[in-house]
Amino acid sequence: MVHKGVKTLRKYAFMERKWLWIGISLIVIAAGLFSLATRGLNWGVDFTGGDILHFDIGEPYSLAEARQKIESIGLKNVEVKEAGDNREELIIRTPVLSLEQKNSLIQIIKERWSKAQLIRAEKVDAIIGKELQRQALIALMIANCGVLLYVAFRFEFKSGIAAIGALIHDVLIMVSFYSIFYIPIDITFVAAILTVVGYSINDTIVIFDRIRENQRIMGKAKFDDIANTSITQCLTRSINTSLTTLLAIISLYFLGGETIKDFTLALIVGIVSGVYSTIFIATPIWSILRGQQKVARA
Repeated sequence: MVHKGVKTLRKYAFMERKWLWIGISLIVIAAGLFSLATRGLNWGVDFTGGDILHFDIGEPYSLAEARQKIESIGLKNVEVKEAGDNREELIIRTPVLSLEQKNSLIQIIKERWSKAQLIRAEKVDAIIGKELQRQALIALMIANCGVLLYVAFRFEFKSGIAAIGALIHDVLIMVSFYSIFYIPIDITFVAAILTVVGYSINDTIVIFDRIRENQRIMGKAKFDDIANTSITQCLTRSINTSLTTLLAIISLYFLGGETIKDFTLALIVGIVSGVYSTIFIATPIWSILRGQQKVARA
């Protein structure tokens, strides 16, 4: 049925397959939770505590060779990154080192690269790591509470719950991805999660706003029909916006250097999840919470 005032488009049956979309996400999240339960997350030095050694190598070098040299003295779970404008600097993050291990590491780097100079040596305490975990959790909770209050005030409380459900979905997908592939997690992962939360909720608000407009136009139509129309109208915008953002971030991932690779990888996973949750999770959850009630004409 065509409603007056609604632009005629080919309408896709998003809501009719809501349980399929939710089921796909639940399978991925279940795999991630299983991975979390069996081996947990690969917490980086920022959270577990350890040593950070920053060298100016003074000449081009190979990261693979640097890792090989470090492993040759028996050090495990070491993060190695390029740094500096000319990529001639080396940042090594390790678990807590003894004085002997630290001296051995410095010696083997200087033996291989004669121009190498240690320009920074820091120790990250485990207590600070635990504080970072606590602050990260608080930041995420504050962000979600803010989203709930804003969306509930602008639309309705059920839509606020749906928006929070979609954001929790995005966070769980990101955590699942990092757990399954056992990718080290540092403080940039927290920054990426908060960035994705903001990006995802913005896209969700656009669709929710279109639903509210169409509720006035489509009168007593079922909510699922209004939702299908609204998502279809916003689909091109959502996909194009996300694709252009992803192209820029993917370029940074491959060309931006090792120092931002972890951050950009988290953004890529989060934005892909955010697009999915905006279209296939947020509005279906709102629909489930409302039931198949009809909308009174405004």
